[in-house]
Amino acid sequence: MKRRAFITLLGGAAAWPLAARAQQAERLRKVGVLVPAAAGTPHWQAYVGAFREGLQKLGWSDGRNIHIEERWGPNGDELGSHAAEFAGMMPDVILAGAASASRPMQQATRTIPIVFANVPDPVANGFVTNLARPGGNATGFMSFGYTLSGKWLELLKEIAPGVTRVAVLQDPTQGGGASAFAVIQAMARSLGVEVTPVNQRDGPEIERAITAFVHSPNGGLIVTGSSLAAVHRDLIITLAARHKLPAVYFARYFVAVGGLISYGPGLVDQYRHAASYVDRILKGENPADLPVQAPTKYELVINLKTAKALGLTVPDSLLARADEVIE
Repeated sequence: MKRRAFITLLGGAAAWPLAARAQQAERLRKVGVLVPAAAGTPHWQAYVGAFREGLQKLGWSDGRNIHIEERWGPNGDELGSHAAEFAGMMPDVILAGAASASRPMQQATRTIPIVFANVPDPVANGFVTNLARPGGNATGFMSFGYTLSGKWLELLKEIAPGVTRVAVLQDPTQGGGASAFAVIQAMARSLGVEVTPVNQRDGPEIERAITAFVHSPNGGLIVTGSSLAAVHRDLIITLAARHKLPAVYFARYFVAVGGLISYGPGLVDQYRHAASYVDRILKGENPADLPVQAPTKYELVINLKTAKALGLTVPDSLLARADEVIE
């Protein structure tokens, strides 16, 4: 064999393992994203966008070394169907947004790794055995413990001292609603407030319950965290304005469109951080060994225009603590 031909053959043979390793390294990994909202919902678009941005910064490019499948559904039936579909697709890892997506996803699979975000008290919800060592196929980022619920009542009394009766809007299909109400009820005694649970299975039920509640004076409203509250956000804010109810919400996106005040974690950051756990799982770590992380900061947001419409004067002490004031 001629020397040049031999060298060419040898070089090509040596290159084959390198090419094979490169091809293997660049194989597409599959990531599912289950979103408990209608497609195009603005604040959820921001959350999913932050998640994708986080993955990109960690070296994952959709279409090159990763393939991201999104499924959106505003109700339990759709989410259950999407969760079953993901279980059949066998992705490498699934991002589940909020408790309403995490629950059907864990019911659908106990083997595919799940990273959740924006979940209140994942131990009480049964998603993990404990925060430090989740122990199963799921881990992620919690939005708050239920002790935070008492803070909502404190803020309501601070911004509207005349409130003596409070309706607590909750999702009866999730155990977290009852847990949040229990904390609020315990806090209510010391503040001299009577609290009433209000279920929110659908829009007509919410409207009937709030309309009945406002028949007596000095009322206020607390909207606890749930995907149903997000779905009916515009209706809830409209009812609060119509009946002159001071209301506290669990997330900024309520206050951005006319709600009075909110207190909760920065959710965009949670979804950005969730990308780091997906990255670690794709690189071989076990979700059972990744501790659930709690928020490091909560945001207080106040809408001064809404306060004025309700005839409220926001105390300077409250304004000084606000992370954002909408005028």
